[in-house]
Amino acid sequence: MKTTAIKMIKTILEENMPTQAVENALKNHQFKGNIHMVAIGKAAWTMAKAASDYLGDKLVKGIVVTKYDHSQGSLPGIEIYEAGHPVSDENTVLATDKCIELAQSLTADDELLFLVSGGGSALFESPLPGLNLEDIQDVTSQFLAKGADIVEINMVRKRLSKVKAGRFAQLAAPARVFSIVLSDVLGDRLDSIASGPAHADSSTLEDAFKVIEKYKIKMPNIVIEETPKYVDNVKTIITGSVRTLCESAAKTAKSLGYEPYILSTTINCEAKEAGRFLSSIAADIQNGNSSIKKPCVIIAGGETVVTIKGSGKGGRNQELALSAAKGIAGLDNILIFSLGSDGTDGPTDAAGGIVDGQSYKQLKDLGLDIDEILENNDSYNGLKAIDGLIITGPTGTNVNDVAVIIVS
Repeated sequence: MKTTAIKMIKTILEENMPTQAVENALKNHQFKGNIHMVAIGKAAWTMAKAASDYLGDKLVKGIVVTKYDHSQGSLPGIEIYEAGHPVSDENTVLATDKCIELAQSLTADDELLFLVSGGGSALFESPLPGLNLEDIQDVTSQFLAKGADIVEINMVRKRLSKVKAGRFAQLAAPARVFSIVLSDVLGDRLDSIASGPAHADSSTLEDAFKVIEKYKIKMPNIVIEETPKYVDNVKTIITGSVRTLCESAAKTAKSLGYEPYILSTTINCEAKEAGRFLSSIAADIQNGNSSIKKPCVIIAGGETVVTIKGSGKGGRNQELALSAAKGIAGLDNILIFSLGSDGTDGPTDAAGGIVDGQSYKQLKDLGLDIDEILENNDSYNGLKAIDGLIITGPTGTNVNDVAVIIVS
């Protein structure tokens, strides 16, 4: 079953690389003027390479801003910067300011190709006047520790930034902006993917203050102003999302002899709770207490959250998988994995975790208590002890997470 899981992981990642999608979007767009490019996010390098290969000498200049270790080499005529994620750092601001300079240099005779992928909220950042990098870092860290989801975090972060909430597109005016977006946000909300640098903001100040109060966030001493509500120089195409990730998983499962079921593409809850829920579904199927018959594959896409209480190491996909291990303990022919499509789950080198009916016993035999591991948010080391980590390295794509149950 682990071999089946590995085949599924390999195939769904290959099918969700943005290369062909970017090329198709470019084929269907008529550029008018000199073409410049900015690419941001975890998939920025892959998207930029696809654009560079297609446009060739038509591309005047380009800038890539991506996560550390996510660049795969130099690209002709393109400056490549790597920066901090999930918390912005000095390189983030340096790279973003270079993008701002490029945008502000454009005229009505130019067009800006703007390639956007998940992770852009942290990787594309320059604080508004009166703020500094430490303010942004502090607010982001508070939200991450308290288990806020990405839409909530971005609702506040975009009000501290020179480039979020449509402001970057405004900086590029009077040049036109053609934006190709790889979505990692549930519902494909353009104003939330990478905090919407080229899209007007649909949230209000009241919404932002409700989120700040909900999580008791200590904000910097600054008057928070409203974000742009109208941006008129942008055309946007969404090229991929968690839906395509789940559909790839279903197609692959079918080819391997399993009946696939897409349970949801909008999972959004605590990772531990998602793990418990998925394990209960798996147990019911295996015990004959479900209308779903085996062999089958159950697929759930989305983005869970982790409320940090301990001092351990892990990520939401690892925590989901480890939590699921308890619910399927002792059951044969069940495997559950949870995968971050970008290849980096939280601040770790793992893409996610994989468990089966023996994982709980394996931990116990090592003297490890699964509840204590989860309480300490130490899923990485718990899974590592039983060879349960999924290691892919940076994948070059980023279309959210997928959790898969295999029952044979």
